[in-house]
Amino acid sequence: MENLMNLYNDLGWEDADEYFKGTKRKVLRDDKGGRTVLLKLPKGFYMSLHSHITTEQNFVLDGEYQSNGKNFPVGSYQIFKPGDEHGPFESKNGALILVIWDPVKS
Repeated sequence: MENLMNLYNDLGWEDADEYFKGTKRKVLRDDKGGRTVLLKLPKGFYMSLHSHITTEQNFVLDGEYQSNGKNFPVGSYQIFKPGDEHGPFESKNGALILVIWDPVKS
């Protein structure tokens, strides 16, 4: 298998400076405009309402977050179509989220 990676080890994590302070990122795929990223949300995480130009999928692997008055615990899945506004997102105790962005269509 090409590019075998362990999602849970400490290798490959970097600061995700465009997110809330203390957020970490592990890039699993960055290919032709599509990205797959693990986001490690710190306690107190907050992200305001936003949208994207491509489809985004979120899988909660650990912890939980809140958005639009709803709680998203481990095992939750959300999909957002291009242009969908989503958020704000908050995580009181932190979370591990798998985020997949489709490639931008040309």
